[in-house]
Amino acid sequence: MPDRKMFWRIVRRLFGAHHGRLLVILLALGAGAALTAALLNLQVDAKRRLTAEFRVFGTNVVIAPRETNTNSTAVATLDESVVQQVRQMTDAPPVAAVSYLYVVASVSSPNSNQPVNAVIAGKRTELIGRAMRKSAIVTPRGNQNLCAVGSKAAEQLHLQAVDRLIVQNAAREETCFAEIALPRGDAEDSQIVINLDAAQRLAAVPDRISLIQLSVTGTPPQIRKYIAALSQNIPAADVHGLRQFTDAEAKIYNRISGLLTATIALVLVLTGLCVMAAMTNVAMERKNDVGLMKAIGGATRRVLRIFLVEAALLGLAAGAVGAAIGIVLSIWLGKAVFGFAASPRLIVYPISVALTILVAIISSYPLRRLAGISPASVFRGEA
Repeated sequence: MPDRKMFWRIVRRLFGAHHGRLLVILLALGAGAALTAALLNLQVDAKRRLTAEFRVFGTNVVIAPRETNTNSTAVATLDESVVQQVRQMTDAPPVAAVSYLYVVASVSSPNSNQPVNAVIAGKRTELIGRAMRKSAIVTPRGNQNLCAVGSKAAEQLHLQAVDRLIVQNAAREETCFAEIALPRGDAEDSQIVINLDAAQRLAAVPDRISLIQLSVTGTPPQIRKYIAALSQNIPAADVHGLRQFTDAEAKIYNRISGLLTATIALVLVLTGLCVMAAMTNVAMERKNDVGLMKAIGGATRRVLRIFLVEAALLGLAAGAVGAAIGIVLSIWLGKAVFGFAASPRLIVYPISVALTILVAIISSYPLRRLAGISPASVFRGEA
C-alpha cells in the first residue's frame, strides 16, 4: 500500500512539471483522436448509407418461374402464394416485394384513331418486415382505376393526363385513367402499369404472377445469404440477384473503406511521430529524476512503469476529448463533403479512445533510454 501511494504521488508530480511539453503531447494526441474518430464514424456510416442509396436504384433480387423444356406456348407464371412464402421468412431483413404480371393487350384512348398493342404490367407492392405478420399492400394513391403510362406508350397513344384508357384482351376489358410517367430510360417507358388484380382479370389467370422483384436491405454477403435461403424455401422458382447492384455496392464500399482506413493509419502514424519527438525531449529533461529514483532503490521496471502510466493517462485524457470532438466533426464533414450528415456511431468512441491510448504508449518508446541511466553518472553530470 505505501508503494502504491508513492507511485501515484510521483505520477501526479510528473503532470505538474513540464507543462509546455505535456500540452504539446495532449494537443497532438487530441488532434489525432479527433481525426480518427471522424474518419471511423464516416467509414461505419458509409456502409449503411451506401446500402440505402443503392436501394433507390430499384430491386436487387428477382424471383421468376423456372424454365421448362416443354413445347407449350403458354407463358410460364408463378402462383401468388410465393409472396406468402417470402413473408414467412421472419428472420429476413425488411423487404419491399413487387409482384408483376405481364400481358399484351390492345389499348385505345380518346385521342388515338385505332387500338394500339401494348405491354400491360400488373403491379402490386408489398412491404414485408421482421415485425410484420402480414405484409402491407401499397396501392398508388389508393385509387384502383389509375394506370401509369410510360412516356413512349403515352406518345404513341397521343395521351394527355387523366385520359380514359380502354384495355382489351380477347373478350375481357378493363378501364383506367392515365397518369403519364416520367421517362426512366428502361422498358417501363413502353409499358402501361395497372393494378395486379385488373391484369389478372384481363389475362384470365387468377392468382398468377409473372415474377417478383425484391428490394432487400443489407450488405452484399447478407443479400447472398438471403438469396440462398429463398432458393431453399422456394424450390419451384428461380431466385437470383442482380449482380450489377450488389457487386457495384461492394466495390464502391471497399474502395471508400480502404481509403479511409489508409487515412486513419496515416493520421495515427503522424500523431505517434509528433508524440515521440516530444517524448524524446521529456526523456532528456528527466534524466536527473530517474537517477535520483534509482539512487534511492527504485527498480528500473518500476521507473519505466511510472512513465508508461503517464503516457496512458495522457492518451486517455486526449482521446476522451478528441474522440467526442471528432464524432461531431464527422457530422459536419459528411454534410459538407458527401451531402448528408453522418449518424453518430457509439462504437466509434471507445475504439478511438483505445487507439489514442495505444499510440501514446507506443510513442513513449524514447523513455526506455532512461532505463540504462546510471545514478552515479547523473550526479557527476556525465549523463
